Amino acid sequence: MNKQWPKVRLGELLVRSTADVQVDPVKSYPFAGVYCFGRGVFRGQERLGNQFSYRKLTRLKVGDFVYPKLMAWEGAFGVVPITCDGCFVSPEFPVFEIHPDRILPQFLSFFFQIPHVWEDVSGKSTGTNVRRRRLHPNDLLRANIPLPPLPEQQRIVARIEALAAQIDEARRLRQQALLESESLLISMAHRSDLDPVSKERTGWKRKRLSEVIRLVDDSYKVKPDQSYPNLGIYSFGRGLFHKPPINGLATSAISLRRVRAGQFIYSRLFAFEGAYGQVSPEFNGVFVSNEYPTFDCDPSFVRAEFLAAYFRPAQVWKAVATGSKGLGDRRQRVQPDQVLAHELWVPPISEQEQLVTVQPKSGS
Repeated sequence: MNKQWPKVRLGELLVRSTADVQVDPVKSYPFAGVYCFGRGVFRGQERLGNQFSYRKLTRLKVGDFVYPKLMAWEGAFGVVPITCDGCFVSPEFPVFEIHPDRILPQFLSFFFQIPHVWEDVSGKSTGTNVRRRRLHPNDLLRANIPLPPLPEQQRIVARIEALAAQIDEARRLRQQALLESESLLISMAHRSDLDPVSKERTGWKRKRLSEVIRLVDDSYKVKPDQSYPNLGIYSFGRGLFHKPPINGLATSAISLRRVRAGQFIYSRLFAFEGAYGQVSPEFNGVFVSNEYPTFDCDPSFVRAEFLAAYFRPAQVWKAVATGSKGLGDRRQRVQPDQVLAHELWVPPISEQEQLVTVQPKSGS
């Protein structure tokens, strides 16, 4: 923020609204809430007056400024959008009308998305525990903020909104590219457009996984004075991700398995929802428990990238999970023998290497 802008107390820009709506026990009230970390106001559930203990509520209007006393320290501030116009909040949510001739609601909203702003303001919160501190309205109104002239506020808001639109468009394009990459991967790994005869003619071979991959167990005894980098596997074929390291002193595991780049891996517990993937170089040397069976691939027949792509469609991992034992779907563990018994069409290595070029990064 520009240091030349004058500092103005929020009490000169905001006027506290009162909780003046008397609750009717048989009437329905649509509630609103405020996300933490400056992410704004959202519309919540509707509740009957006899479902809560508040005797009075505050009705929100578009452009009001609102926050929950208890979560101000975590950036739960926002300006009411049109989707929440007419919603209600409890007395635990102070509500303020904004003087639009002094400050634009959009400017105030963007200002309170800056972490050091709500950290400074909530520093006035009272309470002995950080998660029990409440920011009282009078403390908020005593806070000073730098206030540019309205034309400058308009320029800043327009610039931020333009940048936000560019970011949203970039995210949309990235998501579209990921979806197209996903479709291409699945198409290349399955070639549903080819019948069995055509696949055989072009070098595809029908194999059991046990013929092209081998279960390995590179186990290490856990030492209490060491920390072990750890990984997890996203469901629905979305790859691997880094987890917090395993503390040798804190874990109950006697041994852990080290994985290597180029291996195929899955989660026994979450295989029923597609937790399969390949170990990419960034996960080389990471450790996992025995809940993550790991396989070496025969380099003359198969690459882990192909298997990861092959296992993306739901019908594949559902077929493998058939017959797994457990106490219901979410307790089923798919055993290595079930994976190794699965039959599939394996393309020539040259085609698998083409597939690698369109493989997204793990966790994308």
